[in-house]
Amino acid sequence: MITNYSDNNHLVLVGKITSDKRFSHEIYGETFYIFDLEVPRLSGNADIIPITISERLITSEELTIGKKVLIEGQFRSYNSYENEKNRLILTVFAKDIKFEDEEVVENEEGKEKISNEVTLIGYICKKPIYRQTPFGREISDILLAVNRAYNKSDYIPAIAWGRNARFCQNIEVGTKVKITGRVQSRSYEKKFEDGTVETRVAYEVSIGSLEIIEEEEEKKEEVVKNEEAM
Repeated sequence: MITNYSDNNHLVLVGKITSDKRFSHEIYGETFYIFDLEVPRLSGNADIIPITISERLITSEELTIGKKVLIEGQFRSYNSYENEKNRLILTVFAKDIKFEDEEVVENEEGKEKISNEVTLIGYICKKPIYRQTPFGREISDILLAVNRAYNKSDYIPAIAWGRNARFCQNIEVGTKVKITGRVQSRSYEKKFEDGTVETRVAYEVSIGSLEIIEEEEEKKEEVVKNEEAM
């Protein structure tokens, strides 16, 4: 069965550049940079999302602070080893970028478009944690393993709310699901054994919808597609 990995992980962001680009890494002679993108929420607040981008998609003049862009790509993760401890790092990997295009930055009414959409298909790889806030709001924390090419996977944290949160608490590890939502940033305080406190930023998917994908139905659909192609 041929897997289209781009279907597993697809993301679109529209926002404003808020930092200069900084070196990320180099692989096979290709240099990658990171910059921060401010993506407005409907509430009036904003998320600051790190974007990883290849030098081949940009020029030094294009990535200027304050410029509006549309990013299309994937929400990815990698492990960072700091002080002999493993830490999961989240970033948006840009596959395409459009600069100051009024058609993509504005909607039909000429108003600024707010766009933050991500679709992930993967497997529940950790028992969902259901909890309630002091104000009675229901939340479930989940960790999704999203397959990528070359036998790699991205491990994406996500949060479900309300009835989706109640539904998630009963999902078994290994279940295949499809979620849609938005990428959000959240500040929190990390307390250490010596009593010191460090402010950090977490990135996750705020789930808008969630559905279970039945493996047997998926196989049947694939067989039908193969037969139609013959």
